[in-house]
Amino acid sequence: MTTIHFIGGEKGGVGKSVLARVLAQYMIDGNIPFIGFDTDRSHGALLRFYADYASPTVIDNYQSLDTIIDAAAAEPERRILVDLAAQTHYPLSTWIDESGVLEVAEELGITLTYWNVMDSGKDSVELLSKLLDHYGSKLNYVLVQNQLREEDFTLLEFSGVKDRALAMNAKVMVLKRLYTPIMTKIDGNNSSFWAARNRDLEHLNALGLLDRQRVKMWLNHAYSQLDVLGV
Repeated sequence: MTTIHFIGGEKGGVGKSVLARVLAQYMIDGNIPFIGFDTDRSHGALLRFYADYASPTVIDNYQSLDTIIDAAAAEPERRILVDLAAQTHYPLSTWIDESGVLEVAEELGITLTYWNVMDSGKDSVELLSKLLDHYGSKLNYVLVQNQLREEDFTLLEFSGVKDRALAMNAKVMVLKRLYTPIMTKIDGNNSSFWAARNRDLEHLNALGLLDRQRVKMWLNHAYSQLDVLGV
């Protein structure tokens, strides 16, 4: 059976959608069948950058969320990628708890993995602690240390929360910072990461040779970790 990858972290602006785009591109490049679900009604990154692979999902509608499980059951060879908007923990957890999602997933052999995207701040640590309190070892976790703003995750290291997660067999990924002007150009051109690393003849503000090389190196670093983590 397949794996459902929830890309979350609850806090806004920590880079959840960037990771979702990286995972989507990784699956495309690796010829891994997948389908994406985007819960962000106003700024859906998967719908914007990978529209051929994604569908909208209403986070506070059970029937809409049910299609995630239906898709996993219908085509077990496909991965399921769910990009969670900020502040969606409550409706998501309510759906999981009241619909018996964990029990159904176990019965069908579906793996549930929660990619908890974090910045270096205190809020991310506290939100991770609440997630662990709620689900314990019932989910698989990947702690994504996003170096979006800085590389120092001392608060997480000494909080004891990371140790709790590791005791539940959580894995850790570091998402390096991509030079901000590059990401601004990519987003401004509505480019997938595939388009960003290849020569662009359509946009006046296209990435130059070395910027494309930086994107390739950034993706290669992320891909090397995803290879180890297993997707």
